[in-house]
Amino acid sequence: MAVQIPPRPLNHGEKEVLECILGADFPGSAELRSQVGEAEVVSLWGDGSVSVDLRVPEDTAKADLVSGVAPVEATVVDDTGELVGEILVWVDRGRLAGLEYAWYGADAPTSLPPAENINVLA
Repeated sequence: MAVQIPPRPLNHGEKEVLECILGADFPGSAELRSQVGEAEVVSLWGDGSVSVDLRVPEDTAKADLVSGVAPVEATVVDDTGELVGEILVWVDRGRLAGLEYAWYGADAPTSLPPAENINVLA
């Protein structure tokens, strides 16, 4: 269940992960990259969740993408190289709408992974 919060700017980790993933070349990536500086976090996906809902101003250039997951693969590995999850960037009508850390295993992550642990394939 989403936990509403007062809108806030992206924190360092959220911005770093988005910039890492959106640095890949795929349709709409340039427009989504241009939205990162304007994006606000408006809710958490649960208490203590690192997955968040985002809001971007309506006057920001939008990507020519359908709503859903951005067309980029971003897998997460741990320090030993073992696959531990993936990051999904959600888009709504061409604008950033969510950042999801889907982890593999029993214990939920307490922070987003560092960019060097994300493998991006567009």
